[in-house]
Amino acid sequence: MRYTQPVGWIRLGTIAAAAAVAVSACGSTATPGPTGHQPPQAGTAPQASIGAGEGQLNLIAWAGYVDKSWADTFTAQTGCKINEKDDGSSDQMVTDMAGGGGGNWDMVSASGDADLRLIYGGDVKPMNTALIPDWVNFQDKFKAPPFNTINGIHYGISLQWGPNTLLYNTKKFPVAPTSWSVIYDQQYRGLITVPDNPIQIADAALYLSKTQPSLGITDPYELNQAQFDATVNLLKTQRPLIKAYWAGNADEETAFTNGDVLVGAAWPLMTNDLKKANVPVADTIPTEGATGWADTWMLATKAPHPNCAYMWTKYVSTPHVQAQQALSFGETPVNTKACAEMDALGGGGTCTAFHADAPGSYFDSIKFWKTPIADCGNGSTNCKAYADWQAAWTTIKG
Repeated sequence: MRYTQPVGWIRLGTIAAAAAVAVSACGSTATPGPTGHQPPQAGTAPQASIGAGEGQLNLIAWAGYVDKSWADTFTAQTGCKINEKDDGSSDQMVTDMAGGGGGNWDMVSASGDADLRLIYGGDVKPMNTALIPDWVNFQDKFKAPPFNTINGIHYGISLQWGPNTLLYNTKKFPVAPTSWSVIYDQQYRGLITVPDNPIQIADAALYLSKTQPSLGITDPYELNQAQFDATVNLLKTQRPLIKAYWAGNADEETAFTNGDVLVGAAWPLMTNDLKKANVPVADTIPTEGATGWADTWMLATKAPHPNCAYMWTKYVSTPHVQAQQALSFGETPVNTKACAEMDALGGGGTCTAFHADAPGSYFDSIKFWKTPIADCGNGSTNCKAYADWQAAWTTIKG
C-alpha cells in the first residue's frame, strides 16, 4: 500500500485556521463572490512569455506532489532547484500563502476547498494558459472550472482529481447500492464511515438536492439558511450510525480490512488498494451523483521565481508526468493523453481503474469542491460561508 498514514493526503484538514479568511474573502459588500466583484488580482495581466529560469523554485504542496522521480528530471532539464514545503491541510496552505506567498513561495498545489480563499484573498494571480501547451489536451471540465477560474480569468492550472465514491463490501452488498441513502440508513448502524471534513456537508446537500427537491438545492456548495439547516440536520441524524470518521486513506482501508465498517464514502485509491489486498470491495457513483476534489497549481502574487514556476506547471502538465503522478498517488490526470501513458506504466486497464477515460456523463455526475462563500451565484448573498460550515461540522460530530 502506498500510504500508511495520511500525510499530504489528509486533504480533509479542519477549517478553523481559515475561517476568518473565508468570511473576509466573501467580504461585507453587497455583491461579493464570483458573480459579484472581481478578485483583487483580476486586473493583473499574466506574463506573456516564459523567460530564463531563476535557478530556484519554492513550492507548497501535498506530500509527494514533488516526487524525486519526476522533480529531479525537471531540475536537470531547467536548472530550477526545487525547495518544497509539505502541508497537511488546505488551511495550512492558505496560511502559508498569505500576503501573496510573502515574497518567498512561488506556487501551491491547492485543492478546491482552498482555491477561492486564495483567489479572493489576493494571494494568487492570473496565469496564462497559452504558456502551457498541454492545457489544450485537458478534459473540458478542467480547462476553466469554477473553483479556479473566475469570469474567464484563470488563477491556476488544473492538475489531478478524484471522485468521492461510495465504497462497499461486496459480501454485505452482493448487488451494488444505487443510492447514498445507505449511509443514512439505520440498518447499517455502526458499519458506516465518512471523511472527517466540513466539506462533507456538500455530500449530504447533494443527496438532499435529489431526494428533497422542494429544498431547491441547485449547487451543494451554495446553501441558504433553510437548505443549510436541513443538510446539517441530516448529518446529525447520521452521527449515531457512524463507526468512525476517517482522516486519511489508511484509516479507511484498515477499517474495511478488519471488517469494522462495510460501507462509506471513499476515493478510488482506497478501492484499488483494498482490491490488491484481496478485501472484497467495490465502489460506485450512486444515482444522486457525487462530489469530488481537484487540485490546481496556483501562482503566488509575489512569486520570486515566476519563470521557473511556469516551467514547472508546463512540465507537470505533460502526459508522461501526469501519468507518473496519477499512478504514484492513486489519482486521475486531467490530461486526456495521459491514459496511454498510464496503461504503459501501470499495466493495461490502469487508465480505466482511475476513470481517466470516463465519458462526459461521468464527469457531469460529479460536483467538484469549491469554497462555500456568501454569494449564492444568483445575485443573492445569503449563502452560508465556509466558517459556518466549519462551525456546523463541530456540532455535527458532537
